[in-house]
Amino acid sequence: MKKQFLSAIAISAILVAGGCYYDVEEDLYPEVNCTTENQSYANDIVPILQTNCYVCHGQGIGLGNVTLEGYNNLKVYADNGKLVGVISHDSRFPAMPQGAAKLSACNISKITQWVTDGAPNN
Repeated sequence: MKKQFLSAIAISAILVAGGCYYDVEEDLYPEVNCTTENQSYANDIVPILQTNCYVCHGQGIGLGNVTLEGYNNLKVYADNGKLVGVISHDSRFPAMPQGAAKLSACNISKITQWVTDGAPNN
């Protein structure tokens, strides 16, 4: 009985440890060229958000009472530092996207540069 119990615990520990692995996208698929100059809200930022954020923070969803879809909604989080804080996994903010891999370094750089440039609606 004790042997079965220890075996069950060992198997459970192996399964739990194996389930705590995340692939880092940029390690698997390195960026060839990352351009952060002249970032456009419509052409550069929105596609990143659509892919990584809108499933939880789109119009009509707004988990955590946060809606990022639409320029005026996003601008609030760009201006108060929360947007860059959460995607860069700054310890003062909850890491986003929650339960998923961190955005690529290129996408973080694009969003950070767009915010640094004043988060224009372009």
